[in-house]
Amino acid sequence: MNKINHLGIIVDGNGRWAKERGLSRSEGHRAGAETLKNIILYLNKENLVNYLSLYVFSTENFDRPKDEVNYLMELFLKWFKTVEKEYKKENIKVYFSGRKEYLKKEIVEAMNILEEKTKNNTGLVVNFCLSYGGRAEIVDATKKIAKMVVDNRIDIDDIDEKLFSQNLYHELPDVDFLIRTSGENRISNFMLWQISYAEFYFPKTCFPDFTIDELKKSFLEYEKRDRRFGKVK
Repeated sequence: MNKINHLGIIVDGNGRWAKERGLSRSEGHRAGAETLKNIILYLNKENLVNYLSLYVFSTENFDRPKDEVNYLMELFLKWFKTVEKEYKKENIKVYFSGRKEYLKKEIVEAMNILEEKTKNNTGLVVNFCLSYGGRAEIVDATKKIAKMVVDNRIDIDDIDEKLFSQNLYHELPDVDFLIRTSGENRISNFMLWQISYAEFYFPKTCFPDFTIDELKKSFLEYEKRDRRFGKVK
């Protein structure tokens, strides 16, 4: 399989997976978390991806039932507190993208610690999009740039695509391949700036069943794509 520079995954279908089995939605999220952990370690071990962006919780997801949101936040908190040593050993670097002000203090503290502890790692970069929205990221970048103009640090004519990319939550390369599990054919406000020329793949498999074999199938699908970036080959 050819290496992908930046892979994005919209984690979807945990709730439907649980419902089909007569389980609670929380059980679906727990199963999905285990699948996600396996994918991260596999991609890092096999050196198949340089950057991995994961859409795990959107700004709109706060409108879900309170008990579900609370369960997810506890799941994230436990995860981020327990993977530090493993990610250090595996040389995985962690970023978080999103509006941290919407999150509880203890979760933000765990996120900040994990980012700090892994900042010198040089392997796979995992970008957790948590409390995230693509439109919000663009708005926040616009505010930062506008403030730079007001403060006379840049001229308005200095604003270009490169400068805009530099002022997003993190300066990451464009997404090359975007996977959304569960068969939903939409992007749901995910990395709108970065997916401009991404290839999309929408497998019907719900995320807890998105095994390593399913991931391999997606890579084979990507290798069939003819990426032209608006040009003619």
